[in-house]
Amino acid sequence: MNENAAQKIRLIMELRRQGISNTSVLSAMERIPREEFIPQTFRDRAYENIALPITSGQTISQPYIVAYMTQLLNPSSLKKVLEVGTGSGYQAAVLSKLFRRVYSVERHRPLHINAAKLFEKLSLSNITCKLGDGYRGWKEQAPFSHIIVTAAAEEVPAALVDQLGDNGVMVIPVGRDQGDQTMLRITKDHHGMLAEEELIPVRFVPLVQGLAVEV
Repeated sequence: MNENAAQKIRLIMELRRQGISNTSVLSAMERIPREEFIPQTFRDRAYENIALPITSGQTISQPYIVAYMTQLLNPSSLKKVLEVGTGSGYQAAVLSKLFRRVYSVERHRPLHINAAKLFEKLSLSNITCKLGDGYRGWKEQAPFSHIIVTAAAEEVPAALVDQLGDNGVMVIPVGRDQGDQTMLRITKDHHGMLAEEELIPVRFVPLVQGLAVEV
């Protein structure tokens, strides 16, 4: 067994201890090579349960947070999911093992390009990604049975609520300040009525409107 495989097993055991009980989610985490989504400098830390820096001033989320948010979605292999904030592509890759189709929007061009190349390299053919404004979602592909947002919004974007289908689930961190963010799970019933649950405190980069200006 190589070192990455041993570290991955230890990580999966740690996630179980932290309350990740959905075996499909744990299996997806085990099948995706996290090291592929991390800059070479930090690859020896790929299976530590920590967030790590990537390009464009962004981060790849802590594995626990990826697993926790995915578990909150109650994923279904028959459904399609919208991810706002492709980032490294790791969260989308995990989702690709759990949903029929994954649509992912990223505002930073370098991240979008890198993630698209990785999806092709790893043969994750059920992911479609585009460069765009996450606040606007992906209207052409709506409605979505599930939506996951991987950056913190000051308030829940109305466009995303509109694009959530009946009986749909959205998981999104919300908060104006990085030290005061809360994970929300929003569900929409078959009448279009919303219910909101406040869950754990979290810390995410902010969800910003518009495309990024790269320097």
